[in-house]
Formats: sequence, C-alpha cells, structure tokens
Amino acid sequence: LQRHERVLEIGTGSGFMAALLSHRAQQVVSLECRPALAKMARESLARNGVVNVRVIDVAAAEGARGLPGEAPFDAILLSGSVPELPRELLQQLKPGGRLAAVVGDEPVMRAVVVTRAGDKAFAERVLFDTVAPRLEGFAEPNRFSF
Repeated sequence: LQRHERVLEIGTGSGFMAALLSHRAQQVVSLECRPALAKMARESLARNGVVNVRVIDVAAAEGARGLPGEAPFDAILLSGSVPELPRELLQQLKPGGRLAAVVGDEPVMRAVVVTRAGDKAFAERVLFDTVAPRLEGFAEPNRFSF
C-alpha cells in the first residue's frame, strides 16, 4: 500500500488489520457485520490514536457487496475466506487496484491477489495455499449432488 491509497476491508474483527492498514494507507473503511465487534474495534482504534479508519456496521449480506457508493478503491482486503470472488467487489477497484483474499474450500484454499488491469480485465496471482475461517454473508456456490 502507498500513503495516498484508499482501502476497503471486509471483516473488521478486532480492528487489528485495519490498524495495520492505516499505517500504510491514507484512508481505511472497514465493514463488520457483528455490532459488538464493530464497537470493540472502534474503541480500540480510538484508544490507540488511529484516526484514518472508519468502521461501519453492516448486515452480513451487505458486507459481501462492499461499498459501491464509495468506490473505487485502490485496494480491497477480505479478512477471511470466501468460496469465490464476487464480481461486484472486483468492479469496485480502480484500474491498477488490488484485491487480496483467501478463496476456495477446505481442505485447501488459496491466498490470491487480483489486480484490475482494465475495465473488464483482471490478473490473478496465487500466493500460497492456506485455510481461513469463512467471512459471513458470502454466498456458497451451488453444488452438484446426486
């Protein structure tokens, strides 16, 4: 991240990642679907003098949509795993913007960075295999069953 960049984080949790992001970015907007966690994160960030992070309470399904009204973002971070990357989030990136996420299903998920290369072009780079807890509100794809 660069000092002039705006970042969207989905899944605030305790606010620790938002605090880390705030030291590198100009502004961080973080979405959290659990009101108690959002409150705790806000208090912790304020107590530690972090002033460039805004924590927003959202319903789980709303967090998966991102913040289209405030887009575009230079970077988007999903602080948890998702079954697949929602196109709606990728569309909220600026050209050259990056989205980092853990994608897939257990037993092996992949940490990926997707860069917006143009209006409809995206380049995906796999970083490593891992497993991470699911973010709430991201729809699981339909599965074939017999």
